[in-house]
Amino acid sequence: MSSGDVIAIARETIWIIVKTAVPVLLISMIVGLIISLFQTLTSIQEQTLTFVPKLLAIMATLMIMGTWMLNEIVQFMNVLWGNFSQYIQ
Repeated sequence: MSSGDVIAIARETIWIIVKTAVPVLLISMIVGLIISLFQTLTSIQEQTLTFVPKLLAIMATLMIMGTWMLNEIVQFMNVLWGNFSQYIQ
């Protein structure tokens, strides 16, 4: 196994991590921005106000996108394990 193979596997791993994390991070960021705008417009400065809506939005996102995220990770792991014999040479 050459260093190019290791770099290719690492690059693909990072891409899978980014691709599966982006939906949750985007939803969290959007909900946080909306709550911040609401707090600014109403002058409510409660720090714990953002926690529950973000938590609910993240849970809903995981329920909706969780199957796709898990399928992406499982597919990548199947490719890695399928090519395992090539890696140990």
